[in-house]
Amino acid sequence: MNSHQPVVIAGAGIAGLTAALSLAHRGIASEIFERTAILSEAGAGLQLSPNATRILTKLGLLPQMEKVWSEPQAITLVSGVSLRTIASVPSGQFARNRWKSPYGVLHRADLQQALLDAVTANPLCTLHLGTAIDDTAQHGIARMTGIQPRLVVGADGVWSKVRKTLEGTGKAVFSGNVAWRFTLGEAEAPAFFDATKVTAFLGIGSHLVVYPLQRARSFNVVAITSGTNPGETWDSTLPPETSRQRLLGAFSGWHPQIADLLRHAVEPVIWPLYEVTAGAWYRGDEVALIGDAAHAMMPFAAQGAAMAIEDAFELASFVAGGKPLAAFADHRKSRVARVRSRGAFNRFAYHARGPIRLGRDLVLSLRRPESLAADFDWLYGYEPKD
Repeated sequence: MNSHQPVVIAGAGIAGLTAALSLAHRGIASEIFERTAILSEAGAGLQLSPNATRILTKLGLLPQMEKVWSEPQAITLVSGVSLRTIASVPSGQFARNRWKSPYGVLHRADLQQALLDAVTANPLCTLHLGTAIDDTAQHGIARMTGIQPRLVVGADGVWSKVRKTLEGTGKAVFSGNVAWRFTLGEAEAPAFFDATKVTAFLGIGSHLVVYPLQRARSFNVVAITSGTNPGETWDSTLPPETSRQRLLGAFSGWHPQIADLLRHAVEPVIWPLYEVTAGAWYRGDEVALIGDAAHAMMPFAAQGAAMAIEDAFELASFVAGGKPLAAFADHRKSRVARVRSRGAFNRFAYHARGPIRLGRDLVLSLRRPESLAADFDWLYGYEPKD
């Protein structure tokens, strides 16, 4: 790597913008190239656990985040059939005390805007919109951009173009699950929605996650079920009647109030849930992948954005220290593998059937909230390489 040249970053999403700020934090300039002419963020809500907010605090973004997020007092598991609480993990001030960083929920666009504002204000960061990075060879980058980079970072998402230029990388595969996303204004929300909590309603083969969006004065609702693949798109709006029929079918047998909620959902958008299989994350010391481009994962541990933020921050640490990309990949792969395992366990537990479901509820109901919180110390208490 030539330390006098900037790092080129492909993609101006959460991973790419965080990477630019993390590099600037260490005095390294970056040039971010985004293929779209206008930045917009698909999706709605986002959970930022303490392992992610710890990094945003290091980057000086905590004051901006606190203006637009809510800090839930608990993360609660509830039966989707009876609406009975199964278990609860304390958050709020408890999270700040135990994991030394807050747990926040907000609109995804608010996080992206805060990152974008910080990048725009930083003289070491330069953003280029409407320009794609499809050729990662040094001479190709130089010909396209006029820049001879010290490193190219692929932060361009699950269908990464940068990943396709490398050998031995993972592939984007449809998981067999889809996420239905919509928001509901506070005034229209049912009484069992709690604005002080993140609530996961659990059922057979599906679950529903609800939490408040402070700035929009609404609730974010995500219903995850099995489903068919609509293709390489982050959102697909179906005719309202088709959406309702599919949603109600997936949540058949749930509590009548939840069925009524889904029956009246306004324009739910369906997201196919893709994963990226195991494979190479780098080429020599020239190209590195981070975030979904490297390891897109299922949302069952609510860690997709957090892993992208961790990747970005720790990559900058390895680059600043002159360490090889192989060392970065080895370091991050063990962490990501453990998070994937937690997500796979949650997927099994959340969608459990029959005796397994009954056993799950019994075991969880017998555990104290503080004991449940201790299960997350390895995840939420993670200290990144600085």
